[in-house]
Amino acid sequence: MTTTQRPDASRLANKSRIEVSIGSALEYLDLVQTLTDCITSFMAFDEDAAHWIGMSVRESVTNAIQHGNKMDQDKKVDIRFEVSPDRLDISITDQGRGFRVEDLPSPLDPENLLKPSGRGIFYIRSFMDEVEFKPLPQGGMEVHMVKKVPSN
Repeated sequence: MTTTQRPDASRLANKSRIEVSIGSALEYLDLVQTLTDCITSFMAFDEDAAHWIGMSVRESVTNAIQHGNKMDQDKKVDIRFEVSPDRLDISITDQGRGFRVEDLPSPLDPENLLKPSGRGIFYIRSFMDEVEFKPLPQGGMEVHMVKKVPSN
């Protein structure tokens, strides 16, 4: 078992922002996963938290590519990580038509229990401390997620 020390708080006195823009192709998911893993490691999240953060980012980016941008290669997905001493803020935006979260079927309803899809947003809400879905004025959607750094 290895232990990881938290980064020196003086290095994170202000927010650090990391942004990447990708095309609407699932081939970029491994790149986004690697970046997420590097950030969660840098912030010294434990292995479980890092796994669930990575899964939430991967699911959000997959949704943005497939459902938001409809795999349109001319549309981008923007991913922004804001690293601060007490939290990780993650925003994923697409250029699609948007959706109403309240219109999504619940994966816990009996008729949906055996369906192979439709659980992504449920998982994201379960794994992250805060989740918000916002339609953008110029079109598209933003998923904003927060994972707080546990205090020692």
